[in-house]
Amino acid sequence: MSNTRGNTEPLELNRSMKSRHLLMLSLGGVIGTGLFLNVGYTINQAGPGGAIIGYLIGGLILYMVMTCLGELAVHMPVTGSFQTYATRYISPSVGFSLGWMYFVGSAATAGVEFTAAGILMQHWFPHVPVWVWCAAFMVLLFFLNALTTKGFAEAEFWFAGIKVLAVVAFIIIGVAAIFGWVPLADRPVPHLSNLAPSGLFPAGIAIIFVTMMNVIFSYQGSELVGIAAGETDDPGKNIPRAIRTILFRIVIFYIASIIVLSAIFPSSELGLMESPFVTLMKLAGVPYAAGIMNFIILTAILSVGNSCLYASTRLLWSMANEGMAPKLFGKLTKRKVPLNALYFTMAFSLLSLLTSVMEADSVFVLLMSIAGIAVTISWMGIATSQLMFRKQYLKAGGKVGDLGFHVPFYPAVPIICISFCLLILIFLAFDPSQRIGLIYGVGFFIACMVFYKLKLQKREQELPGRSL
Repeated sequence: MSNTRGNTEPLELNRSMKSRHLLMLSLGGVIGTGLFLNVGYTINQAGPGGAIIGYLIGGLILYMVMTCLGELAVHMPVTGSFQTYATRYISPSVGFSLGWMYFVGSAATAGVEFTAAGILMQHWFPHVPVWVWCAAFMVLLFFLNALTTKGFAEAEFWFAGIKVLAVVAFIIIGVAAIFGWVPLADRPVPHLSNLAPSGLFPAGIAIIFVTMMNVIFSYQGSELVGIAAGETDDPGKNIPRAIRTILFRIVIFYIASIIVLSAIFPSSELGLMESPFVTLMKLAGVPYAAGIMNFIILTAILSVGNSCLYASTRLLWSMANEGMAPKLFGKLTKRKVPLNALYFTMAFSLLSLLTSVMEADSVFVLLMSIAGIAVTISWMGIATSQLMFRKQYLKAGGKVGDLGFHVPFYPAVPIICISFCLLILIFLAFDPSQRIGLIYGVGFFIACMVFYKLKLQKREQELPGRSL
């Protein structure tokens, strides 16, 4: 590939992210719409028991993906991350397809966040159309992403810190409400009556696998550890630390929130149009708490959208430097920001403006499905890349003990991870509401591979001094 320099990154980007930035960027990338809105939707669809099992299975998949990514990112810390790994260890056509697939998914996720932010603004401005707020937040995040990497990372650090404190406060208040220490307006003390065995799986067990796409979408963003590796000052030390820390916190936050919400609200009461976190604060009667929580959730959602824009633009910049995207996306401003790539990413976020002609919750589910399918395929690519990397590494005489971070129980972990992700995609074919997203997602991936084979691979072979 052109502009590929072994284990080093092109010189244009600065390694200005510290350990605390990397930790909060990855943690903050997951605590947003997936937790504050999507958890309620998942409980509504699968019931309390289905949601808990679904998020535990998702946590297991997340663990396997993150350990696979950790081994690769420590060995080769580049901004292209799993797209670069797939190109090198699977094939250039797969790397090309995976990169564009994740780009579309991440950019669509930014659209989800804008849509969710617009929905939340209905709390204060019920008569202002959702799409107006989507447009306003798009402009805001564009300018925030146009800052330097260090400025972006510092802003995300504080945003993520606020989110973490808000989730902890919610869990504490929720537990107090469950046992009557904090009374709920017009409701008896719930205790654990809503978690009775008869109500755990109101729609059956099979629905768990259908709603797994919601779970995968919720956990999306953890892989930012890999993308940010190219701008981290000490990746060999900071990446393993971030992986070990965020995985535990993410699963605990999600499972604890599901238990609290399920204990207080019947699953039929939960949905999308208002965050259950805000609803709980209203019922608890905490002065101004509902408005404050709504504001915190709003900043959390915009923070995730900000992270998605960061990931998309950096990935597009990396692909441009590898000849897999137009060269204009590889240009940087004086502040080391890939502004052209940011413009292109923002264009995908215009999908959130569909709320001007469609119901906001329908747009939300559509974009969530697109993003979830993209990240599921990306996770399969990460596990496959690690599988192939370790095989090549050992064949070349390398020793596992010499790796800065390595996957345990190889090759079981990547193989099980791939199998789980494939199973989730298969079950989507049986869900009419998500089947179309699956068809388009897989079709897009295949189309990218065909395009690469017919156009880019032929061009690479014709240019002297270029190799795949």
